[in-house]
Amino acid sequence: MDFMLVLQNVLLAFAEISVGEGLKYIAAAIAVFTGFACALGEGNVAAHALDAMARQPEIAGNLRVSMLIGQAVSETTGLYGLVIAILILFI
Repeated sequence: MDFMLVLQNVLLAFAEISVGEGLKYIAAAIAVFTGFACALGEGNVAAHALDAMARQPEIAGNLRVSMLIGQAVSETTGLYGLVIAILILFI
């Protein structure tokens, strides 16, 4: 497919969207972007937990539970962003 044809179709699709609709899509994209920060935080928690387990293997059980609780709390941030994006788009 020709790039100019694709670009023309995209621009025609955007021409039918009002400014308010466009801002709504941008806001939803920003809300979904919280999932990226959530993933970075969860990876950081897991990396530090593995470092601690490597240094002191006897605390691995307690540390694993604390790590999973921390990751669950962190995951709610991404889920809230997804819910907000859905609300923005459909309400």
